[in-house]
Amino acid sequence: MSVVLVINSGSSSLKYSLMDMEREVPLGEGLIERIGQENSDISHTVRRVASAGEPAPTVLDTTERSQRPIADHDEAMKVMLEQFSEHGPQLAEHPPVAVGHRVVHGGARFFAPTLIDDLIEINIEDLSVLAPLHNPGAVAGIRAGRRSFADVPHIAIFDTAFHQTLPPAAYTYAIERKVAARHRIRRYGFHGTSHKYVSEQAAAFLDRPVDELKQLVFHLGNGASVTAIEGGRSVETSMGMTPLEGLVMGTRSGDIDPAVVLHLDRVAQMTTREIDTLLNKQSGMLGLAGRIDMRDILAGVEAGEAAATLAFDVYIHRLRAYAGAYIAQLGGVDVISFTAGVGENAARVRAEAMSTLGFLGVEIDPARNDRRAPGIRRISTDSSSVEVLVVPTDEELEIARQTLSLA
Repeated sequence: MSVVLVINSGSSSLKYSLMDMEREVPLGEGLIERIGQENSDISHTVRRVASAGEPAPTVLDTTERSQRPIADHDEAMKVMLEQFSEHGPQLAEHPPVAVGHRVVHGGARFFAPTLIDDLIEINIEDLSVLAPLHNPGAVAGIRAGRRSFADVPHIAIFDTAFHQTLPPAAYTYAIERKVAARHRIRRYGFHGTSHKYVSEQAAAFLDRPVDELKQLVFHLGNGASVTAIEGGRSVETSMGMTPLEGLVMGTRSGDIDPAVVLHLDRVAQMTTREIDTLLNKQSGMLGLAGRIDMRDILAGVEAGEAAATLAFDVYIHRLRAYAGAYIAQLGGVDVISFTAGVGENAARVRAEAMSTLGFLGVEIDPARNDRRAPGIRRISTDSSSVEVLVVPTDEELEIARQTLSLA
């Protein structure tokens, strides 16, 4: 059995998944949150996977939850090992052949799965200047993981890597070149692991070569982005130097006139830190409607709440704007896929986002769109000139696949 341990380490969290790569299913997974705070939350799930030819069991998952103080990522890694030991699956029976680490920002240096050594670790830490909220946590997880699993290779999988194929016209900001070069200011894009996985799954579902397709992938969760993919390569994406640019998100503003920042500094006397907090944590759907969850927004729309209605309209307006722009960049589109929490579950978001694309022959089947079902499904009509799909994302599996390819 080929087993890969996937680690997704944040500034105060450690998410992990033990993947059976022969069947491409998780054996066990967990999440440790609020690391370094007074009491940390621990959740560990054991996956019961049916063997070939064996009927699926009635109960698939067993989840254990607990709380205790966890000082740092080294201690969190020890707690993870304890969870496997106490609740299973046993790592002695399912030893990982490699550990894959999700790293948010690879800058312009990393464009593929990368074997981690001391120099690579330093490089990832150096890139924290571009992702101060994300890369430091990843580095902490890498260091703790390399100490706990010293005998297997550790592979870094970068969210930005898939977007390294962006052409210069797409990744270049129109500011003074020397300033941009000195401070590494350019568009990098994010959610690349998800966009890659979804575009390949969509091609497989349609039984068409990915290199023959022009695709749009809408990754709509609390963080949201859209990517134009031509021949399996990212050619345009909505997030930029940071994950703040682009679509309206749960708490992030998305696109905004940069002079707004200057205005808030000059007129409101807000500090850089206050403006950063405003745009990243107090804006988006939260800022417009006072809530983040799209289900709550839609309930507010149904109830006739003005704030929720405006927030939803702004959200959809931005989706349509990017769809039109990216289809123009591609010169047409064959497949449009929706993924992540909102994309997979909010039928009204999908319907409204696509409602103005009838001139391209896009037709959504209301019954298919409203129907909830597991796995990939088509929501366009049989006569639609563009395939519109719902494709559940699986970033852990994609990380594990890329890790195993290099291990």
